[in-house]
Amino acid sequence: MRRLKAAKSGQHLPTEVELLRGMPFLSDDMAADVREFGERLSRRLKHKPKFEIAPLVASLDDLAVDQSIDALQCVMEALKAASGFDTVSAHDARLRIQFYLASCGHSQAAAEIAGETAAAAFNDVRDHSDFSLVPRALAWSLVANTYRHMRWDGLLQWPRSRVGSDLRSYAEEFGAAIKPTEDEAKSEDKSASRETAEDEETDAGEQAWQSNKPKTAVVFRAIGNDSTSEGKRVVKEFEKLLNVPLPLPSIPDLARVRTRLTDEFPYAVAVIDQLLKRLVGREHVHLRPTVLVGTPGCGKTRFARRLCEELAVPFELVSCGGLSDSALGGTARRWSSGEPSIAVLSIRRHQTAGPVVILDEIEKVGTSRHNGNPHDVLVGLLEEETSQRWFDPYVESACDLSHVSWLMTANTLAGVPSVLLDRCRVIAFPEPGPEELEALAPRLLERLYVDAGHDPRWATPLEQYELAALGEHWRGGSIRKLQQLLEALVDARERHRPRQ
Repeated sequence: MRRLKAAKSGQHLPTEVELLRGMPFLSDDMAADVREFGERLSRRLKHKPKFEIAPLVASLDDLAVDQSIDALQCVMEALKAASGFDTVSAHDARLRIQFYLASCGHSQAAAEIAGETAAAAFNDVRDHSDFSLVPRALAWSLVANTYRHMRWDGLLQWPRSRVGSDLRSYAEEFGAAIKPTEDEAKSEDKSASRETAEDEETDAGEQAWQSNKPKTAVVFRAIGNDSTSEGKRVVKEFEKLLNVPLPLPSIPDLARVRTRLTDEFPYAVAVIDQLLKRLVGREHVHLRPTVLVGTPGCGKTRFARRLCEELAVPFELVSCGGLSDSALGGTARRWSSGEPSIAVLSIRRHQTAGPVVILDEIEKVGTSRHNGNPHDVLVGLLEEETSQRWFDPYVESACDLSHVSWLMTANTLAGVPSVLLDRCRVIAFPEPGPEELEALAPRLLERLYVDAGHDPRWATPLEQYELAALGEHWRGGSIRKLQQLLEALVDARERHRPRQ
């Protein structure tokens, strides 16, 4: 709805797909839409000066002053001849010009648009049982057939108001005719799904239910010194977890997780594969203790967080800068500052036996042993034998923390004890290179809009000249620097935006 209003008010140039689905032209005016499209595509192509696309750039420039049928057909011919133009962009541009011509009553263009709309409608029906686009596809077919027998050339065109009126009229009639059929189809689908579900349930029975039960583990079997006042307080604090099987996070669709992570971190495919392949065939998510080591700003902390989010595993992110005692492993309840270990706190908070604890910048913990040392505590927590019977000083009883996953980040391994590294898998996290700019910049731009409280879909896509300017100042490396450059770019956009 926002994009629809923005298109009508002249703030959003509809995409080709949105036009197919019925969104109005920019400012509800085809001439304005044609002019804006021509100017945008021309600007983009001028940053790639090639002899083969020079006629296309010239024809697009003509659209700024002339939105006639002849000008549109010139662009179409130039698109067909432009061998140096990106294949995907060329297809979208041809589709848009065809839509403009169809809206002027060109029967052949209308037939092309009918086919494109029918393909989209077919996918809607097949994937979502959504028939809403079918009447529009049929209406375009009828428009193409009706105008095929009428005279149309570069000198005579049908008024766009008539084309739009015919299209709406035909679509309404087709919609009224399709509605009963659509309702029947949905009813049949529901009936068939219900019968299939009942059959499967009958056949599988108790065995299927057992196989689908979430895997569980009992973490807390007793509270120590439960007869004291402090012990009674802790018993009450943990009463919902005592001797209760807590669920373990199940394995999601790993192929989907990989796709989403590689889209966001295209430079870290090897790291993603190394982590995910160890989950194949497992019943629940559990990561071997892992240290991601890489240069500052390369995105390793965000990657660790996004990995947990995509795996749908609860997690705690703990900054190690400033940690200088053994509080990571819990504090005795007899002290006023007594509290459980980080792992126990995470289990209690998320009600699961297998959360992930992310320790950020593990090399920055304090080295003094005056009140204990985090590295010393971690050695026990990372060892499977001791983590199964971890004595938490607050619970004062053995807890099964063997299902907790530990994921750590470090800028350098200097200062991290070898006894700790021996218990971990160390993975080098790479820096993004300049070739990743076009993939990273749009995502960072969306993140800036989200952080500012805006819908990321309102972010104006980066123009080619903006990407070129970013590339001049960012040659790979720290993503923080790239984000700072994007913030400056957004500020410059805001300062130079025309005031209405």
